[in-house]
Amino acid sequence: MSDTEPRYDVREQTGDPDHASVDDVIDLVVHRAQNPRTEHEDAHFDRTMATVIDTYGTDPVRTVIHRILVDNEPFRTATNGLEMRNVDGVRIGTVASWFLEELNAQDDG
Repeated sequence: MSDTEPRYDVREQTGDPDHASVDDVIDLVVHRAQNPRTEHEDAHFDRTMATVIDTYGTDPVRTVIHRILVDNEPFRTATNGLEMRNVDGVRIGTVASWFLEELNAQDDG
């Protein structure tokens, strides 16, 4: 992959209106953290984000997701300057990228 190719299929990177926006991803992360699925194979993502948001709040999580999906920052360093552990950047990045794929798959039909 070249430096000019988008790392994530997020609208802000690709310019493609069919791709989910970073705000769509953030909204889904927050929604599922507040309303975790109980009988779903990926419910652990929801519980993890509920814990992260309870610990740090929504704004730092939003910042980390934007840094990862739009600014191409690595998961571990996307927490720089925030009162957040690097491992939680990894958790946030993992969930955000997974949810982005899910949103884009839904749009594909």
